[in-house]
Amino acid sequence: MSRNEATTTTADPWSDPETSNAMAVKALIPLLITFILGTLCLQGFNLVFTQVGEDVGAPAQASLITALPGIVLGIVCFIYGSLGDFVSLKKLVVVGLITLFVGSLFGFVANFMFAANLWTVIIARVLQTAGEQVAGSAFLVVASKYLKPSLKVVFFGLFTAGYQISASIGVFAAGMLSSIAWQYLFLIPSVTILFLPLLLKNLPDKQGNGEKVDWIGFTLVGFAVAFLTLYFSYTAIWMLVVAAVLFVAFAVYISKAAHPFVTPAFFRNTRWISAIALILVFYFVNYFASPVFNAIGANVYGMTTSQVSMHIVFAFLVAAAFGICSGAIVGRIGVQPALATAGTLMAVGFIGAGLSVKSGFVVLTLFACVFYAGCGLLYSPVVSTVLGTLPQDESGRGVGMNDLVMNVTASIGIAVFGGLMGGQAFSGGSLIGATGAAASYSNLLIIAGCVPLVGVIYYLIVRKHIYAK
Repeated sequence: MSRNEATTTTADPWSDPETSNAMAVKALIPLLITFILGTLCLQGFNLVFTQVGEDVGAPAQASLITALPGIVLGIVCFIYGSLGDFVSLKKLVVVGLITLFVGSLFGFVANFMFAANLWTVIIARVLQTAGEQVAGSAFLVVASKYLKPSLKVVFFGLFTAGYQISASIGVFAAGMLSSIAWQYLFLIPSVTILFLPLLLKNLPDKQGNGEKVDWIGFTLVGFAVAFLTLYFSYTAIWMLVVAAVLFVAFAVYISKAAHPFVTPAFFRNTRWISAIALILVFYFVNYFASPVFNAIGANVYGMTTSQVSMHIVFAFLVAAAFGICSGAIVGRIGVQPALATAGTLMAVGFIGAGLSVKSGFVVLTLFACVFYAGCGLLYSPVVSTVLGTLPQDESGRGVGMNDLVMNVTASIGIAVFGGLMGGQAFSGGSLIGATGAAASYSNLLIIAGCVPLVGVIYYLIVRKHIYAK
């Protein structure tokens, strides 16, 4: 074999921008479908966990069916994205799809063919959650590392659209799921195992630029996030103390360790700090929309959850449409105007709804559509902005940090606003002259709308620094 032939034979197609871009697109489609089916399963169990708890004889512990997999989701989002810089994405996805498949079969067999049990449901859901999130994290790592810039915002938009489509199907199916044997929900994502040959062919097998996997660092931050998330679910102070101690231990560890997965210098990147703060602000109110509109429908208009869902499903469809079109929108007006527009739409949607609580649920639905339009448009430019502050060899850790901050911030936000909503805070009076429950919802929506408005103002102040080369 000649020297030239040997060079051609051993050339890595992922080192060439054109071939890597084409292979990335072929891998991203099945990864996206896997993520959508996994999210649909998640939405399904979120809707029927009360029924599941009753069927397995543990109604008081039914919330654990969503709480514990949710904690796992927050941890694995961070770890998987970060591992993209250290281990082979091909091997990571293989492990993820097999874990998802095993969790699906175990959940169905254990709870359908044998006596259903709370912990077999939880174990199966944890396995499914851990497995399906590999697809989501691998999607973002591949898109950020290997796609050409013009396609990155397109696929980031498709990613958020996929999530919103799954959510809309879940909301639309709220009235139907109670008549279906819930055990079949486990089987929905099992078909993704068929994508394994295609992904083995089109995913990179490179180990990344990291020297080794820092399991000590991942363990410290994983447990810290777990206790932080648990605190906002159960408000036990000792959990917050343990989380704080673990975060301090993590900070000390990365400053002393020879090869930590992330160094203190990563956190001294002021462009990244300024950009990640956008996620902290914009995603704080992300989980508040559905419960507040559901509460308004029930307590102000006397509607059932099924009736509310038939209205709010349109908002999720709008979010999906804006997510799909976000790449084209960003390409037409630019990242910076798109990000500011998304935050403004979120603010207008909430503030408008707050001022229209007594104007009819159709009007509220229209403002919900405005808010979710902003959500659908936001993901692509904000992720592109944050990852743009990092070098390519840190993009996996950037994806992990993004997912971590999004999940934790949204969880904190719903804990704060959900508590205020449940306690009927600010019910004494409102700008629209309402009192009682209507006043409380009006005031909370206006306050929630001010959060993304603050985000837009902050963005306009720091954007020159964020985009500085």
